[in-house]
Amino acid sequence: MSLELPKFSVSMSVYKNDNPDHFYQAIQSLVNQTIVPNEIIIVVDGPIPETTNQILEKFKAENDNVVVHRLDKNMGHGYARNIGLQNSTYDYIALMDSDDVCLENRFELQLKFFKSNADVSILGGTIEEFSDDALTTISKRKLPLLDSDLKQYMKYRCPFNQMSVMFKKTHVLDAGGYKDWFCNEDYYLWIRMALKNYKFHNLEETLLKVRTNEDFYKRRGGLKYFKSEAKIQKLMLTKDIISLPTYLYNVSIRFVVQVLMTDGLRKYFFKTFTRTK
Repeated sequence: MSLELPKFSVSMSVYKNDNPDHFYQAIQSLVNQTIVPNEIIIVVDGPIPETTNQILEKFKAENDNVVVHRLDKNMGHGYARNIGLQNSTYDYIALMDSDDVCLENRFELQLKFFKSNADVSILGGTIEEFSDDALTTISKRKLPLLDSDLKQYMKYRCPFNQMSVMFKKTHVLDAGGYKDWFCNEDYYLWIRMALKNYKFHNLEETLLKVRTNEDFYKRRGGLKYFKSEAKIQKLMLTKDIISLPTYLYNVSIRFVVQVLMTDGLRKYFFKTFTRTK
């Protein structure tokens, strides 16, 4: 007798700068699944090009599980995430970015784990990064698996590949949902969920192919990005998640990587110390 798996929603946002071809590949990977989502929520974060809009409208016409929410102007990643969260029908919600590609068994793996581990609130997994061809993996980002290891890892870095996450809506809402925090809305949410003792887990299996390019390393640099990260560290210090020495270490490392390093050096750092081949 097979397990009866819970129904679930997928939440994705798209905005004007997203590549239409990449967006098409991303949404197709949502329906080419061993277990198709019961609901796909797409938040259109402000006006989008006509090409992207045509792809979206065709996708909606061909799939009766697609719900589109349009925002009059671009409100940002965290705001769009919250719209998807608030408007989901089901308690299990999977996140998805508009330029990545889900492996066909992603949702099956996550739902089966949740079915057998009812105490887990957030479930992520491994990602494989690519540039042009999804079949050619450049690097892999694998994170700790168990709750205790993830809570320890969180003291230094974000404990999830956010685009791989599936979580329980009620638990996320209990922690306050998505709140604005430049470039760190997800990290901020995981911290608040940890403070409420919700249980974390990552799957060892690869769940997504994630697109990366030179802009990835540029976006992870600059004074504004550093200030956002430093404030996250200050928050963890004030909440007694990290000690003062850990705070000083984390901020120092981030200042060097995000402010002092060139884009080329930053790229080398990420590929060498935060990724595996």
